[in-house]
This record gives sequence, C-alpha cells and structure tokens, in this order.
Amino acid sequence: MTHDLTPKYTVPGIEREAAGRLIGVLRLRLHALNDLHLTLKHVHWNVVGPHFIAVHEMIDPQVDQVRDMADDVAERIAALGGVAQGTPGALVSERKWDDYSIGRADAIAHLGALDVVYTGVVEDMRAAVEEAGKIDTATEDLLIGQLRDLEQFQWFVRAHLESAGGTLATGSATSETEAAARGADVS
Repeated sequence: MTHDLTPKYTVPGIEREAAGRLIGVLRLRLHALNDLHLTLKHVHWNVVGPHFIAVHEMIDPQVDQVRDMADDVAERIAALGGVAQGTPGALVSERKWDDYSIGRADAIAHLGALDVVYTGVVEDMRAAVEEAGKIDTATEDLLIGQLRDLEQFQWFVRAHLESAGGTLATGSATSETEAAARGADVS
C-alpha cells in the first residue's frame, strides 16, 4: 500500500518531499520493531526445555530495548511531521514478512527461528540506514545505534547455536521452521 507521506512541515534543513521518503523508511522500521518486540515476547512465553530459564531471561531485556527503539522511531516520524502509525492493522497490512511461525517449542529451536528473524530485521535496518544517510544524518545516526543493538541481540541468540569450532547450526537455513529444526538438533 502506497501512501503520500509528504508532511505539511518538517524539521529545518530537510525538504518536505525528502522528509516524506524518510517517513516511509521509518514507518516500515516502526512496523518491524513493533513486530519484533511482540515476537520476542511470544518466544518468552512459549519457550520450554532444559535451556528455558536462560532463554526466558535473555529475551525480556531485548523486548524492552526493542520497544524503546520503536518509541524512538515513532517520535522521529512525528518530529519530521509525519504520523507514527502504530496500530496492529497498519503493521499487518504494510509489513513485507510473514508472521512468526513457531509456537510452544524447545528454547534452542526458538533461538534458531529467531536467528532467521534477526537476519531479516538487521538486513532491512541496514538498507534503512543507507537510505536515511542520503537524506538526514540525524535519522541515520538513530538507525545506526539501533542496528548495533540488534546485531548484538542476534549475537546473543547465535551464541546458543554455535559450535566450539565456529559452525552455526542454522547457518544455511532459509526459513524459521528449518532454522528451528536445526536449532533443536543442537540441544
């Protein structure tokens, strides 16, 4: 769905049309971050097995920090003169990815699936950083900081999936279910 996101006003030094493009980039990041924090909470609630407590406790700080990231993105959209559309309907209708597909499962299986999720979020964030850098360094800086944190969260997830020899159990997985199955083989 394409919207004209050109604001009636924006921050000094940015043309309204450029701000509209930037708002479009941020709108998808807002959806991705809202989706990610809900997915992380889903994992937190549905993780089982011998690694339960480690994963359960690792996920909650990620949930909190990703929610803060979404808030920062929403506030940047508003500062640029846009509307931070944070409703579930907007998220579902505008997202470019499928809903998280793993229900109640072993902790390591969930981490395998989360590795795939984080890969998608990080790749999209990198593209957003690149696009924002063409328009506004302040927004680029915001996204770079978030990218760094998201990469760290993926590293935490991958630490559970990596062998002592450096092989990632989910390395060639292309879907959450495939990654979950390979992750389950690790435990």
